[in-house]
Amino acid sequence: MKITKDLTKDEKKMLNSMFWRSQTMYISVNPVLMGGGGFAYALMPFINRFYKNNESERREALQREAGYFSTTVPMSTFIMGIAASMEKENSQTENFDTNSISAVKTSLMGPLAGIGDSFFWGVWRVVCAGLAINFARQENFLAPIFFLLMFNIPNYLIRYYGGFLGYSLGSKYIKELYSNGLMQVLTKAASILGIMMVGAMTVQMVIFKTTLKWTMQGKTVMNVQSVLDQMFKGLIPVLVTLLCFKLLKDKKIGVIGLIFAIVIISVILSVVGIV
Repeated sequence: MKITKDLTKDEKKMLNSMFWRSQTMYISVNPVLMGGGGFAYALMPFINRFYKNNESERREALQREAGYFSTTVPMSTFIMGIAASMEKENSQTENFDTNSISAVKTSLMGPLAGIGDSFFWGVWRVVCAGLAINFARQENFLAPIFFLLMFNIPNYLIRYYGGFLGYSLGSKYIKELYSNGLMQVLTKAASILGIMMVGAMTVQMVIFKTTLKWTMQGKTVMNVQSVLDQMFKGLIPVLVTLLCFKLLKDKKIGVIGLIFAIVIISVILSVVGIV
């Protein structure tokens, strides 16, 4: 295929290894890194190869790739391929901005997760299940096998060739961006997109709705939640998120401690009737 013809034998071998390793991406999941550990594991063939003569850079690369990562599994290898190509460029180019690797990863996670979740979980899974159910109603024992094959064949094809496509595109364009002096622009744009995605996730996933109301002579004169929404919709979730980020950044509290603190505070606020 066209996306593989310019790759060396060793690169194809590492990409195949990355594909098989990517199956384990969400085996070890935690609130801090999600699939970050699996992402780093999948990229180890590249990291070990590109930094084989520099232990400190290899360690830094593993730490970098083990950062927070979460997206739809079939789309993950495309990002892995791009990250691998950027690690290759970092190993060959002096003063490479390693922040660009994390920035590009973060900027791609959200959009690809939206596409992957909508297609695979929202559409394709339903179509496959609907067809398989018709087989099951006819008492056809092939119904579950049909479902698994129909759902997983596109899944694995996209996962396999996505890695090759990401690596090929990365190898082709990263050098051009550096030679044209556009790498800083890419890094900044990717960082902005990543921050936008974090903001969107905050609005959707951090929920705070107060039930506080001020009454006078039996009539509600002010609904606190309505006032907050008029001032800035999602104001409290944004403030809570920023506070958590500040506490984590200053290392005043760990992630697990922060989770327990939020749960306890949420229970207390619910008991006293604030939320």
